[in-house]
Amino acid sequence: MQTAVYRMMTLLCTLVRSLPVGTNLGLLHLLWMLVSGQLLATRGAVIPGLSACGLSERAVRRAWAALGQGDWSSARLLARWQEMVAAEGRWQAHTHGGYHPVAVDVTAFWRPRLRDCPTSHYQAEAGRALPAIPLGLIGRVGSVGGQRLAQPLAYVRADAADPRSSTHERLLVRAAVQQCAQNEVLAFDAGFGLALLQEEGATRFVVRCAKNATFRRRDAPAYQGRGRPPTRGPIVRPLPRPYRGRPIPATSPDRKETWAEDGVVLRAEVWTDLLRPDAPPDSDGPTITVVAVHDPRYREPLLLASPLTLSPQVLRDLYHDRWPVEQLPLAAKQMLGAARQFVSAPETCQRLPEIALLAGAILSYGAATAPAIPTGFWDRRPQPTPGRLRRALARVPFPQDFPLPARIRVKATPTAHLPTGFWGQRCRHATPHDVAA
Repeated sequence: MQTAVYRMMTLLCTLVRSLPVGTNLGLLHLLWMLVSGQLLATRGAVIPGLSACGLSERAVRRAWAALGQGDWSSARLLARWQEMVAAEGRWQAHTHGGYHPVAVDVTAFWRPRLRDCPTSHYQAEAGRALPAIPLGLIGRVGSVGGQRLAQPLAYVRADAADPRSSTHERLLVRAAVQQCAQNEVLAFDAGFGLALLQEEGATRFVVRCAKNATFRRRDAPAYQGRGRPPTRGPIVRPLPRPYRGRPIPATSPDRKETWAEDGVVLRAEVWTDLLRPDAPPDSDGPTITVVAVHDPRYREPLLLASPLTLSPQVLRDLYHDRWPVEQLPLAAKQMLGAARQFVSAPETCQRLPEIALLAGAILSYGAATAPAIPTGFWDRRPQPTPGRLRRALARVPFPQDFPLPARIRVKATPTAHLPTGFWGQRCRHATPHDVAA
């Protein structure tokens, strides 16, 4: 128990040490409250969660102020977290065909009771978009101690001036293209259209397509001597589908490949040198390769598209490595209790999901790099999961005896001259005399 507490405190202190004095201490208290799962007991209330950690009233107020008004940003914390993970050398990036996968996804923190919520996100259970705080996730995928984990690279907020989901997805793809290195491939789910990826300049990606997706050949067929000469290539339909009760057959593939995996033979059908169906006739842009992977363990085949000339097995492995990015919102929402949030300030509504996602990544990494903690005497084969580590940290209040670095301390700022109570909370509006002065 003591080892797990000191390990987590070391990670958190190293993460926030470079922040301004005072803000780093408040953020340390806030991160400890998150990784110890206090939001689960308080059902998303931040101030009661901080108080449940054993902090004084002044420390709770300082942590609350650091959340909304502190001098920090998620980009700065993520850059520091990447340096820490690289320095330890335990996290190893995955490689498929000479490329490292970088997963891209969108998650949402539902806010049904937030007044004038400018953003929304589609919920499949409700069948419509609901008020939510959406965040774009970009994470490099690797392994730590045999566990697949996504290392977060950036969080992308929705544009306040244009909060539409389509605009948010465009901003996310644009940021992902900027983050992607020469030896990395972006992995997208079916929610991202092929046209959007090409418009934003993505050249190394693999995206899942809808089962009724169609494409076109690059070259138009030869003129047969009758009618209008063709200007577009013929339609390519990778998968068959019914239309008004009649079956539409699939286009014959250019080639087929098979390989064995875990005692199961997988079959892939490949179409090369294709364009989008809405591409102009004289388009000279990059072509794409479409792969349909038929796995007997699944009912429907997996349809993937990529501009890279890689084997079907490599493309499938690159796309399958997209799933660890789902661990980040799972750990933040379900494991740490950040699915319910009771904040209303515009900046705090954005900062709390960001730091909760970072806390989930820290908890997952800390659990994977430490010995497994059993839940009780009945847990004879414990696994290094974030849930077990969170339950162990929840039984311990904030370790006041931990030797904090000299830089992490309360900022000695004189506040005796400031009004307190009701008068301290009132907002004094500037008068014309103050502006002129």
